[in-house]
Amino acid sequence: MSAARPNPAQWVWYALGGGLPQRLSGWVLEDTTRRSWVLRHLARALVQLSPVIVLCLLVPPVPMGFRVSAAIGGTLIGLLFSLAYMTETTEHRAVKAGHPSGTTARVRAERAERERLERRARYRDGGSGSFD
Repeated sequence: MSAARPNPAQWVWYALGGGLPQRLSGWVLEDTTRRSWVLRHLARALVQLSPVIVLCLLVPPVPMGFRVSAAIGGTLIGLLFSLAYMTETTEHRAVKAGHPSGTTARVRAERAERERLERRARYRDGGSGSFD
């Protein structure tokens, strides 16, 4: 991972859809392509949903049970929509950081291929650990 990381305020801005300075473009690519990119995407989605959840819990003049169930239901629906568009969203974040379109998919595919080759290397024909 690159040495430059966003500070907490920059990360919240980034999670809400804002852009980061150009010096953090390497971090954005790492954030959207590392092994935990789906969990990171869901964390950003929860930050985006948090103002609506807070309003849902505080504003309506109904019993708290209704407000909590509405907040939970809204969160689940919001996360479902977020999951449906997560590859496009992460690609858009990388493009906004200055990377060419298609970079996140390419980097993830390269990592998956590299991991596949490393897993298979233990079982190569005639090599150490071979079962043939």
